[in-house]
Amino acid sequence: MGAGVMGETLLAGLLRAGRPASGLRITERREARAAELRERHGVDVVGNPEAVEAAGTVVMVVKPQDVPALVAEIAPHLSAGTLVVSLAAGVTTAAIERGLAEAGAPERVAVVRVMPNTPALVDAGMSALSPGSHCDAGHLDAAEALLASVGKVVRVPEHQMDAVTAVSGSGPAYVFYVVEAMVEAGVLLGLSRDVATTLAAQTVLGAGKMVSETGQHPSVLREQVCSPAGTTIAAVRVLDDHRVRAAFVTAMEAARDRSAELGRLAGS
Repeated sequence: MGAGVMGETLLAGLLRAGRPASGLRITERREARAAELRERHGVDVVGNPEAVEAAGTVVMVVKPQDVPALVAEIAPHLSAGTLVVSLAAGVTTAAIERGLAEAGAPERVAVVRVMPNTPALVDAGMSALSPGSHCDAGHLDAAEALLASVGKVVRVPEHQMDAVTAVSGSGPAYVFYVVEAMVEAGVLLGLSRDVATTLAAQTVLGAGKMVSETGQHPSVLREQVCSPAGTTIAAVRVLDDHRVRAAFVTAMEAARDRSAELGRLAGS
């Protein structure tokens, strides 16, 4: 439900993972966009009530402020045993469960909350999921299988979701910010923009892979690059002089706080 960037990303990942298009229904209010989705993916694009009728899993990929109205619209059309998966930042499972119950959904609908991120577009996403009060292991397994089609998945207690949003949900933007700065510096230092972009992008990709695959702490990996009196330690000293590490912590605290605020605005 919702065919924006993340909605279509998950749709495409499910299809690449072998899910049949015939088993998927998509909702999209704009007819031109609906036609585009039908053409590109071969899926049915229908209205919200029709989409959820007899559905085993309903995935809500809408803005946090749109969740209450969507929940109220679909609740009477849900079947007993349906799993509702929400990708809306800041909106708690309790708020969704409450909205479903008030709008006439079957009793004890299972809700799973997910925080994905945009690298799912290239099957390198990072998703965290938390169970609602009516979830069992099967519900969590089903939600994890959905998100695993576009990257890695971890399970966390729901009270950690705002922190997850700050680290991985918003995290790609921080990395793009750093890559952009590295590219601009490379151009300033005399490289072509194409070469600087290739160097920066592959460096970030490789560094992330080293953290993921070696199991070593990032500080250890950084120290391995910092030769005594060398170029890297000189650069790192300047970053420390400008309190870049502290700025990242403060920025991520702001992302966490905004995530919690969005939840409150959505009635969580």
